[in-house]
Amino acid sequence: MSGTVVLGAGLGGLSFAHYYLKRFPKETVTILEASERVGGWMRSIKKNGLIIEKGPRSIRPRGLPGANTLQLVQDLALSEQIVAIPSNHPAALNRMIYVNGELHRLPNNVMSLFKKQPPFSQPLYKYLLNFLTSATKPIPENDESIYSFVNRKFGIEVADYLISPLICGICAGDAKEISVRFLMDSLFEKDQRHGTMLQAFVIDGLSSFGKKGEDVPKSDLYQKAAKEKWSIFSFKDGIEVLPQGLERWLKKEQRCSIVLNKQCKQLELSKNAAKVTLSDKSEIRAKHVVSSLPASKIGNLVKKQYPILGDLLNSIPTVTVAVVNLEYDKKLPIKPGFGFLVPPKENLPILGVIFDSCCFEHYPNEFENRTLLTVMLGGRWYDKYFDRSSGDEEILNITFKHLATILNVKERPVFADVSVLENCIPQYIVGHVKQVKEIRKFVHEHDLPLSLCGSSYDGVGINDVILSAKNAVERGSG
Repeated sequence: MSGTVVLGAGLGGLSFAHYYLKRFPKETVTILEASERVGGWMRSIKKNGLIIEKGPRSIRPRGLPGANTLQLVQDLALSEQIVAIPSNHPAALNRMIYVNGELHRLPNNVMSLFKKQPPFSQPLYKYLLNFLTSATKPIPENDESIYSFVNRKFGIEVADYLISPLICGICAGDAKEISVRFLMDSLFEKDQRHGTMLQAFVIDGLSSFGKKGEDVPKSDLYQKAAKEKWSIFSFKDGIEVLPQGLERWLKKEQRCSIVLNKQCKQLELSKNAAKVTLSDKSEIRAKHVVSSLPASKIGNLVKKQYPILGDLLNSIPTVTVAVVNLEYDKKLPIKPGFGFLVPPKENLPILGVIFDSCCFEHYPNEFENRTLLTVMLGGRWYDKYFDRSSGDEEILNITFKHLATILNVKERPVFADVSVLENCIPQYIVGHVKQVKEIRKFVHEHDLPLSLCGSSYDGVGINDVILSAKNAVERGSG
């Protein structure tokens, strides 16, 4: 019988194997990956000397999740490959939204809160005052959409022009469906416990006075990031360096094997063991299975044996995003910055555009006379604007049309590449936290040899996925 079998060699599966082998020095791990490569959605391609990202592209070094990732990067000896963007860089300072036919820079300092800036009809400090003083409204189900929460606490303009495009950028989702607990869990809890947010901050501040703050792993790299005020970071050869680093570490371990082009087609779980049937009809018997697959995929695998668990897993929705990478052989007249997002109320197929050329100014010779853009389309509204049969040419034509309108870019790029990432981002809709608790409760009560990690449960970002894997190990799989 094999030790632990991990389904999926994306970031979650690789991270789980790393933490598991460090914690249990006598155990073995087999990672099964259906495709021909590791890394999942993290994919970096070098084209004409430029790094082209086909999925996630940067990491925020903030809080416990960020500190944990920095510790992992240091442990994998990847520190020297980091490319960091400091907080005073244009890519950190200048983020825009496209509203009513114009690009508007979002406020980026305290003073800007006291100025009226379009598309807002009043200075942002007035929305903050409303947030602090508005009375609490009890929410019966202890959850609501993040749009609803922001609308009642700040106002509709903040909901439309700040939080809605932010949700588009983070998970390509609709803020009117996404749970407030996805991003504002602690604020929602404060709101429900106290009469106003002002009271909440005062009471919670007094109660926490003198108490020890969040215990984060303060690695040398963490301290470097804090000292240099990193806003985001990536790697010289792209974000895929991280899963590749994990792969190298695992391959050095004689207790780990990574098997590519092998898909789990059937999974049978009992109290003491699991049987994994692969696409070539071969079988693996293991004492424990860890799924880093999307919830719906593991849901389909367990549904026949455990229909309630299968239905719970299958009810976590996902969205499809089209990613268009464009290279121009000239410097386009665009404002320096990270890029812009498009609020859903604009009714456009574009979710946002990233100005890669600005983010990667660390390679001035390569970008001196070129511009690289990444355009993201669809998400929650993919089926509204595209057919599932839409080809690259149709997606490119839609992209060119809107870039001409928004950025006045009429030229055709010298390089264009389209990737349609099917069902790539889970959607934490209202009730998600309760649903995940029910999933884990079912697994625990039925004493199943199954652990769950990845982006479907505890956060969709890179930091979240890594921490989810670490926590799955700490919850017990040995």
